[in-house]
Amino acid sequence: MSDEKRQAKVSLPERTHPATAADLEALLFVVDRPLTRKEAAKLLEADRAAFDRLVTELQKSLTSRGITLLTHGDELQLTSGPGQARAVLAWIGTGGSDMTAAPLETLTVIAYRQPVTKAGIEEIRGVDADYGLRVLLERGLIEEVDRLETAGRPHRYATTLEFLRKFGLSSLTDLPALEGDAESLLHLQLVSEAPGSGGAADTDDEGPSSPAGEGALAD
Repeated sequence: MSDEKRQAKVSLPERTHPATAADLEALLFVVDRPLTRKEAAKLLEADRAAFDRLVTELQKSLTSRGITLLTHGDELQLTSGPGQARAVLAWIGTGGSDMTAAPLETLTVIAYRQPVTKAGIEEIRGVDADYGLRVLLERGLIEEVDRLETAGRPHRYATTLEFLRKFGLSSLTDLPALEGDAESLLHLQLVSEAPGSGGAADTDDEGPSSPAGEGALAD
C-alpha cells in the first residue's frame, strides 16, 4: 500500500455535539493499543480540560462494570477490572495461557519484587531464569528499567503496561495479596543484590541468553 493511500483521510460525519465519555469508551475499545491523552483528545476534537473531564466521567461510569480505564503515565487503555483479577488469573493459570510454569513463576517474582535482577529472581526461585525472562521480554510483559549499582551493574526488570492490561489490573496496587509462605517473597533479603555482592550471576550481566535449561525443568 502506498504512503498516499495510508494517509488518505476518512470522510467523517459532522460532529453535532461535544465528545462524550461514551465516545472515549468506544474509541479506546476499538484501538488495539494504548492511546496517549494527546492522541485521544485530538481524535475527539477536545481540548485538554474537556478531555480530562471525559476521562473522569468514564472512570466513574465503569466502577460497577467488569472493565476499567487503565492509566499508565500519559497512556490510556480499557482492560478488565481489578475486581475480576482472580477470574483472569485463574484463566491464565489453568490453560488460558500457553506459558509454562517457569515464565509465570518468574513473572510473579518480578511483579512483587520489582525492580529485581536476574540474580535476585534466581535466588528466590532456586533455578536459572534465562528461559522465563526471555519469554516475558518477548511478550512485552516485562522490561529492563535500569541497572543495579553493584559489581557488574546487572539489569533490573519490572512489569509493563501490557502486564497490567493482560492481568486486568489498573495499577500494581491491585495485585492480589500474597498469603502464607508466599508472603515471605516480599521481605526476603537478597544476598545477590546487596552492596558489594559480586557473584557470577552479577558479573557482566547481558540479560537472558539461551532458553534451553529452564524450559526443560518447567515442562
